[in-house]
Amino acid sequence: MRASRQSTLAAAVGALALGACASTSGPAGPGRATTGDFGEATLVNAAGVNIGRAVLTQGPTGLLIRIEAEGLTPGWHGVHIHATGQCAAPFTSAGAHINHAAARSPHGLLNADGPDDGDLPNIHADAQGRVRAEIFTTRARIASEGPGQWLWDADGSALVIHANADDHRSQPIGGAGDRVACGVMAAG
Repeated sequence: MRASRQSTLAAAVGALALGACASTSGPAGPGRATTGDFGEATLVNAAGVNIGRAVLTQGPTGLLIRIEAEGLTPGWHGVHIHATGQCAAPFTSAGAHINHAAARSPHGLLNADGPDDGDLPNIHADAQGRVRAEIFTTRARIASEGPGQWLWDADGSALVIHANADDHRSQPIGGAGDRVACGVMAAG
């Protein structure tokens, strides 16, 4: 049964990736994004050095985020969507997670009362500190209409990578620790 579940998950992720690759449009440029189906954010570390990028692709039921980065410590890292499109080190300028509902949800993908809209699965950096990951969320969008929080609001949004793994339960950020990388996601 476990192998069957893994095969189903792998097929779903593959279908999403194929759908993202089938389009003829692309990102507007580093750190900025279009108001349509694609976006891109340049990821920088606390020293302001470019360490990678995040490519955003809008799907009919949610947002696919492809992260390619290097220079991280090996191991698991929490990733969250933050409410303000600013990335001044130590990246507190990015504010809290996107969570615009009148009654804010607590943090955590595994929290019975959560998650909040900025929660995402962890990513893993290999022994050389490289990350190649795809994350899908129904809680954020770059299209003008559809499911999730709109990321191109007046103050933009940011993708933040943390020093540690997110436990997906504890408050306020699942023990993910310091913000070690950030990328602005805002309409150009």
